[in-house]
Parts: sequence; structure tokens; C-alpha cells
Amino acid sequence: MIRNPNWKWITVALTGGGAIAALLLASALSRAGSRAAPARPQATPRPKMTPEARALIEQTKAFLSALDAGQRAQAVMPFDSDERMNWTYVPAERKGLSLKAMNAAQHKAALRVLQVALSAGGYRKAETIRALEPILGALENNNRMRDEGLYFFTIFGTPSPVEPWGLRYEGHHISLNWMMLGGNLVADTPQFFGANPARVPTGPSAGLRALAAEEDLGRALLDSLDEAQKKEAVLSTTALPDIQTGVQRRVSIAENRGLAYSRLRPPQREMLWTLIRQHADAQADTVAHRRLARIRKAGLENIRFAWMGALLAGQRHYYRVQGPTFLIEYGNTSDDGNHVHTVWRDFKNDFGTDLLGEHLKAAPHTHGP
Repeated sequence: MIRNPNWKWITVALTGGGAIAALLLASALSRAGSRAAPARPQATPRPKMTPEARALIEQTKAFLSALDAGQRAQAVMPFDSDERMNWTYVPAERKGLSLKAMNAAQHKAALRVLQVALSAGGYRKAETIRALEPILGALENNNRMRDEGLYFFTIFGTPSPVEPWGLRYEGHHISLNWMMLGGNLVADTPQFFGANPARVPTGPSAGLRALAAEEDLGRALLDSLDEAQKKEAVLSTTALPDIQTGVQRRVSIAENRGLAYSRLRPPQREMLWTLIRQHADAQADTVAHRRLARIRKAGLENIRFAWMGALLAGQRHYYRVQGPTFLIEYGNTSDDGNHVHTVWRDFKNDFGTDLLGEHLKAAPHTHGP
């Protein structure tokens, strides 16, 4: 746990579509017993929290209070734990407390945390993906591995309007990561959603598509391109085997190829923006708006759209949208084009590393045991 008993608030303007209050710690008072009396500190207002940030702190605290001591020991890890950046989207043994290990009241409290962290649409998406697990289990005749209860909540540090802390919700085809600093959500990536099957083939849920808009909007943009535009956008007729960045902790795409925003006609530019918004809007409104504002500030003309794989629906395909600050990858490249992976990455601030680094440079913390 990060501790420092001597601190004061300083409001800092950060990029991201508005002023975000960040907590900077600085020794301002001498310790008790010092010979010289400390100067009276000037009152500085605490940073204003967004409604979503306040609700996330309150709901996470309520969730933790519903757990017994053993469950809290599973759910909570130190903020500076290396585990905070150890993410995956495949079936795996995970740290944290699973929904399966909770009683009904705890389960409900856990999902309330997710509801305030995501938009209504993002929450529906996450729950639809989780509901695919028994469907996939039946299709594979493997109900042991496919379990909708094996989705884990992990809290890093202590939910607080003062200290930095993090939250992760993760299971098969979901990895959602948040960090709060100075009482505000300052990081919300990596954001991963997947779906297998992408389209449920049979049974009562036949035709269900958890990530339908992500495919349909990307394909609509592709179909709107003329031949000259397609030559720039389509990098290969062979799709990548998966999203290119995998589960790397920090990412970059060495090549910046694809069709530039400036080469799109006005209706196509609106289509590309709608596609970006679809991926962004999984997050709570304030977070999604901040993402989009950062993209605009970095320059829409610097965004590129790239496609790999088949041009026809129902076959393996991949696209990415890349700008100076962000990367969206979408891949439907497994199981004959019926298995989707999508990810949103921030080139500088995944897991809050950039803002946290600036914060620690300004005011180094001492670490407790």
C-alpha cells in the first residue's frame, strides 16, 4: 500500500478533453515535535470528482464490505503489485475473487460495480459475452472449462478519493482495467471484449451476436470505399491469426499503414467516427467523452483505417483503427470467421502508467510493507 502522511492537493490540467484533478503529494508540514512551528497551509479545494468516479468508489467499497475476511484477501491486492498489469483474455487461472465464489448478495454487489464502471451498453455487452460461456460449452461439449461464474474482480489498493487504486474485471473474452488517481478515473485501458461464437449458430439463442455493431460498422465503411481507397485500406487478403498486440503491457504498431482520414469523403469520415465511438462508448459517459476528445485533440487527419482478410461476410477478417494516441484492433480470424477479439489500447497510458509516472516524479511515495 502506498502511504505518505504529509500531503496537500494541487490541481493539475491533464490532456484528455478537460482538466482532470490529479493528486500530488508533497511534504508541506514539519513533523510533530519540530522546533519551528509549521506555516499555516493555504486551503486548496479538493478536486471535483465526476459522478461516475464517486459512484465507482462507493460501489466498490460496498462490494468489499459484503465480503468476509477470506474473500477480501482474495479480492484485494497491493496497488503496486505486478499483477495489476498481468492481463489475459483466454480461459486461465486468475487472481481475484470470482463470481462463482460469491453468494447471491455479493454477486449482486459485484455487478453493481461493473454497472457504474461501464455504460449501459457496455454492461449489456459484458453480460452477453459472459452468457456465451454455457452456449460455447454445449457446442464444444466442454462445460467444465466454459463457466459463466469464472469472471473475477480484483481491487488493487484501497478505493479512495485520495490514494491511487485500480480495478480489474476479467474472465474469458473480457479484460477491463481502470485506475483512479486523485478521485478520478484517469485510465481505462486495456479494454478487451471477445465473443465465441460471434454468431450463435443453433439453439434458443441462434443468431445472437454479442459484438454485432463492431463488425457491421467496420464492414460498412469498407464497403463504402471505392477501388482506389480500397487499395490503400486493404493491406492483405489474409487475416492476421489474432489481434496483433496480444496481451503486451505496452504497445505500438511499428507500421502506420492504411487509408488516411483525409482520403475519406465526408460521409465516410462520419462512418469512421461512428465506428470509433462504438468501441469507446462501452465505458461510462465521462470516460468515453474524454477518450474521444483526446482523439480529436491529436488530430483526426492522423487516423488510419486498415483491413486484412476476406472482403465478404462470414469469412476471416481483421481491421484496425490507429491514431497518434490510440489503437483499436478487431479480429474475427478463428473458427472459420466466427470468433471475435476486440481491444482498445492507449499508446502511453495503458494501466495509467503515464499519468502515474508523472505523479510519482512530482512527489515520490514511500511504500508500506
